Amino acid sequence: MTKKTTTLILACVTALLALVPATAGAKVAVRVGIGDQQVSMFDQPAFQRAKFKRVRYFVPWNVMDDDDARLAARTYIERARKDGFSVLLHISSDDLRIKRAHLPSVAAFRSQAHRLVPYFRALGIREFGSWNEVNHASQPTYRSPTRAAEFFMETYRAVKPRCPTCAVIALDVLDQTGVERYMRSFYGRLSPTYRRRATIVGIHNYGDVNRRRTTFTRNIIRQAHAFNSHTRFWFTETGGLVKFGSSFPCNETRARNRLRNMFSLARTYRTSGVERLYVYNWSGPGCDARFDAGLVDADGRTRPGYNYLRQAMPNYLR
Repeated sequence: MTKKTTTLILACVTALLALVPATAGAKVAVRVGIGDQQVSMFDQPAFQRAKFKRVRYFVPWNVMDDDDARLAARTYIERARKDGFSVLLHISSDDLRIKRAHLPSVAAFRSQAHRLVPYFRALGIREFGSWNEVNHASQPTYRSPTRAAEFFMETYRAVKPRCPTCAVIALDVLDQTGVERYMRSFYGRLSPTYRRRATIVGIHNYGDVNRRRTTFTRNIIRQAHAFNSHTRFWFTETGGLVKFGSSFPCNETRARNRLRNMFSLARTYRTSGVERLYVYNWSGPGCDARFDAGLVDADGRTRPGYNYLRQAMPNYLR
């Protein structure tokens, strides 16, 4: 081997070694937050050790007429902001019972939005969701994608003149059969201007995460991009199911393992515009409940999913 060849090989090896630390330390460009309605979580040592920086909270659409709900939201937000958390505030139903909620008129929603937005902006909110999980039967919008589109437009009009740099989630959907058709109707109601303004879509992909598939997450992304190629995506609710009816019997280990799928979906579709995921939720009610996706149980005991999340989060942004 000649001296020139040896020198060239050493130079190549040195260059490759120089790249290793940078690659090893790189984080996946997806921000990880958590959704939960309980203000008590902020004081729990396990929550503080997780070092979240973003939380999601939802309020009834008529929260300005509900003193108890408004006080609970204010208490939560002020506590979160005290510790430097960014809060995503999502508008939702005032009755989460299946097929029981009343669908507001556009005029009623407009009136509420123009009261709600300035109130919560004053508390530091810069991110609003126009309506939570619009295609699920717990929401009055589940049969009215055109009304969901109108609610987005009204939310946008309430938010943007007051805060041009604030974010508005245009559409927030569950990964279930028929979601693509719902989305087509939603976008069909929007003018070209509002299609361009619909830059953030929220995805609740419990099905894909817990059934170990990519189908609906992929289809939702494709459908949104068909109407606005610049759309970005936030997994506004996602996580491993500890218990859900008879389909997912109580199993904390299974829930932990499904969190791997959650992160895998975020990595897979990061280049398609996925920017964030909000794990749902912090504290689960227990296996006697119909739904439980908590990282800790009602007494604060950490579950296997919490331990896995703590290990995974250093690889992601906050």
